[in-house]
Amino acid sequence: MSIIDELTEALGAETVLTGAAIGERYRSDESLTGRVLPMAVIRPRTVEEVSTALRICNAHGQPVVPQGGLAGLAGGANASGGDVAISLENLAGIEEIDTAAGTMTVKAGTVLEVAQNAAAEAGMLLAIDLGARGSCQIGGNISTNAGGIRVIRHGVTRDNVLGLEVVLADGTVLSMLNKMTKNNTGYDLRQFFIGAEGTLGIITRAVVKLKPRPPARSTALVALENYDAVVALLGRARRELEALSAFEAMWENFVRFNCEAAGISFFETAYPFLVIVEEDSDGSDAARDRFEAFLGRALEDGLIVDALIAQSEKETQRFWSVREAYMMGQLLPSLINLDVSLPIGSIGDYARACEAALLERFPDAHVSFFGHIGDSNLHVAISVGEASAEELHAVDEIAYDLVKAFGGSISAEHGIGTLKRPYLGCSRSAEELDAMRRIKLALDPKGILNPGKVI
Repeated sequence: MSIIDELTEALGAETVLTGAAIGERYRSDESLTGRVLPMAVIRPRTVEEVSTALRICNAHGQPVVPQGGLAGLAGGANASGGDVAISLENLAGIEEIDTAAGTMTVKAGTVLEVAQNAAAEAGMLLAIDLGARGSCQIGGNISTNAGGIRVIRHGVTRDNVLGLEVVLADGTVLSMLNKMTKNNTGYDLRQFFIGAEGTLGIITRAVVKLKPRPPARSTALVALENYDAVVALLGRARRELEALSAFEAMWENFVRFNCEAAGISFFETAYPFLVIVEEDSDGSDAARDRFEAFLGRALEDGLIVDALIAQSEKETQRFWSVREAYMMGQLLPSLINLDVSLPIGSIGDYARACEAALLERFPDAHVSFFGHIGDSNLHVAISVGEASAEELHAVDEIAYDLVKAFGGSISAEHGIGTLKRPYLGCSRSAEELDAMRRIKLALDPKGILNPGKVI
């Protein structure tokens, strides 16, 4: 009996897709670097079905690629022609919201925005928040340790996960659905799987933290003359805004491109930097007054040169629409969105050096910068036209060699996948990489889980 026949017999034909039944969407994540469809796509509905699928695949030495919402940008969910993909899309739903513990127990295939809305209906906040919230899934968020726009206040995904249920390569189910903040009982096994991109096990359920939902947010778009002012404003915001929840910086050419694409403008003058500053609040007049006073002092001291305060949710979304840059991928051919992390004080120098090096190699390229800054994360948007593989490699080498020189990380929040794997040595030592390989060998001795990804 072939492995496909065995999987179909055990799981049912409606769960195991082959041939023409495999849709195009299983070909690639948002990096659009996937070239072939998987040999089969398994869509389990229960953890028992995930366990059965992995037990059979492991017995055959069959490579398996976990897939979530396919919103990643590093090629981590892309299959090769001989791989079986396990899609978690049917393993979805909110199992419990415990307002006393401040937790949500959720299945891995649940779309992030669905989980956020369920938390909001219970008067709570699920702080994990990404631009891809409408398509990414909780399991994928955890498997890549996604960052997002609220990290400055609430931490990365890792900081918001209390418990996990994970299926190992041989089908063993680890049920670690802990709901307590304090649980000091030996090795913290959940941490092995957070950020491992499905190379050590497949996450099927999670317990994530919930917090009281803030009644309101105050949002401003401020203009600054240089990066030193951006850093100084960040320091002041951290000191004076008790509930600072977002600090998003955008360089001038990034703002210009996206404002022109959207047909909007904010200031009469084009400033070198715009920053979105956002604070959670109770919605009171006093809270708004404190936020406005903070901006007033920054303006009086010459730290910022102009500011707009959102007067409605529509205006808030207008500010964020530029930062989210939805049109860039449509308007710039072969857009490369690099995601790096650097010491906050070095980000301005890195951006200058990176832009100069890229334009020296590609004089007609689009190069622009934006990022979360408050959590040391910078994004680099690059388009060199219809680039060859050699040219794409040159872009990566330029950017990542500079990351290494500045003591940064080649991935702040996108993960490693296949696209960043050749450059992992820029951020991790040979000894660290060897330790990773030992962990992989211990948990997946046949190497069936997401082979070729990360390490």
